[in-house]
Amino acid sequence: MEKLSKRVKMRLRNYDYSQNGLYFITICQKDMVCLFGSISNDLMELSDAGKMIKKQWMLMTQRYFVLNLHEFVVMPNHFHAIIELNESIIKLSEIIGAFKSITTNEYIKGVKLNNWKKFDKKFWQRSFYDKIIRDDNFHQKVVEYINYNPAKWCDDKYYK
Repeated sequence: MEKLSKRVKMRLRNYDYSQNGLYFITICQKDMVCLFGSISNDLMELSDAGKMIKKQWMLMTQRYFVLNLHEFVVMPNHFHAIIELNESIIKLSEIIGAFKSITTNEYIKGVKLNNWKKFDKKFWQRSFYDKIIRDDNFHQKVVEYINYNPAKWCDDKYYK
């Protein structure tokens, strides 16, 4: 019988992810399929699915009043954002889990009603990537990364 590899924990050990502060997150489409649009002339052109992702992200402040949304970008097969938690009553993983659930359900509606491309079993990859933004220098680097991500698509590790 083949031995399964041990799953690597994504979160920083012993860190309280409900702590006030800024977080840089990346969420990837499970199979890295470019469902959210395409890059043309260094600009992201959102598909209807990409527009849905953007809309649902912007609505997260209505669901969770303790967060502020900063820079974000919907890429062809992933999503980057800076999120700010203002009160220690909810964990970052709960917010991301809700976003993934909402967008998965909305995408399924798009498949049924608008003939969007079907996906295989799961819409998003399990978990998400995060970096805690601890100082202004790193914050500025993340802002630049997000803002210039479409222009650097061909060099992106998620490029397909």
